[in-house]
Amino acid sequence: MKNAVSTQKAPAAIGPYSQAIVCGDMIFTSGQIPIDPATGELVQGGIEAQTTRVFCNLREVLAEAGASLDDVIKVNVYVKDLADFAALNEVYATFFTQPYPARSCVEVSALPKGALVEIEIIAKKS
Repeated sequence: MKNAVSTQKAPAAIGPYSQAIVCGDMIFTSGQIPIDPATGELVQGGIEAQTTRVFCNLREVLAEAGASLDDVIKVNVYVKDLADFAALNEVYATFFTQPYPARSCVEVSALPKGALVEIEIIAKKS
């Protein structure tokens, strides 16, 4: 059985999808872009500010599902420019501790609303 996760503390879906789906003890988030849930606007300020906003949004979605960033198993990162990889890693390291989740990071040609980064995660409830 699968259940949709929805919280007003993270941006609402901008299409026909859920913020996350819980299936058993697994949580699968949709990709989050750096939208401020209070304003509905894309956060400005470069890759650092946008990555921080994305992880804050993901943290809220996980909390609504009964988990935290400590429960993350896999992270998929999509960036507009791989030249931002080092700066993204600096922010990323502030949200996770060892053992770090498995991760993929790929450059893409475009992201919704002109975002610089989109991140999705898989977590397991502890």
